[in-house]
Amino acid sequence: MKVVRFFLSLAVLLVASVFLIAPASAQATRTWVSGVGDDANPCSRTAPCKTFAGAISKTATSGEINVLDPGGFGAVTITKSITIRSDHIEAGVLVSGTNAIIVNAGATGKVVLEGLDIEGLGTGLNGVNILSGQAVYIIRCDIRRFTQNGVNSISSTAGARVFIQNSTINMNNGGVNVKGTGVGNAVAIVDTLIDGNANFAVQADGAGNILAIARSSLTGSPTAVSLLNTATATSFGPSSVVTGGGAFTTTTPFK
Repeated sequence: MKVVRFFLSLAVLLVASVFLIAPASAQATRTWVSGVGDDANPCSRTAPCKTFAGAISKTATSGEINVLDPGGFGAVTITKSITIRSDHIEAGVLVSGTNAIIVNAGATGKVVLEGLDIEGLGTGLNGVNILSGQAVYIIRCDIRRFTQNGVNSISSTAGARVFIQNSTINMNNGGVNVKGTGVGNAVAIVDTLIDGNANFAVQADGAGNILAIARSSLTGSPTAVSLLNTATATSFGPSSVVTGGGAFTTTTPFK
């Protein structure tokens, strides 16, 4: 009887230890950041984190980081599928001398960046620097004053895709650059203003790298469309405003 009680007590202790350990290591599918948060917090709605970098380690793969109230949330490196989203709340990513957002999400990673204000102060490197990932969505973002490119897609993932929609990319050295080392990287740009970039508005470099533009403005740069080493660019419909040098490979009318 004593032996039975011993093993029952041992089982209860083991179960209790599992429940005590699990919450500390668990990741939430939705986390929150706030301008007055703290990265020591669990990033919950009532105890938000301070930075995107602090929240990402507490957010599950394919989860979402939401902005609770205005703030500057710092640079972040993304290594998994995730959404970082602000719904019309000031969500600043301000950097100096470095990249603002690095996407290195692997061959199957899908990343959404929505509603972010990405500022390079004239010394930052790239606004969004994409090293790997199956798909990256940049929606309602402002990206400006970077010494390299607003969006720099140099993905090693074959068939990597980048979608830029309803965004402003201005006052960088280059606007949007695709030079993926994977086969057939593509960037699609819709309803976006790319203006006043010192070198080019959009650029594709290398065989299989493709740009597709619709309902966008490529203005204020000496070169609007730069195509290097057999890369291609297609304009869809007579729907974009383009000033500066260079030309699309093809123009496809709306039907």
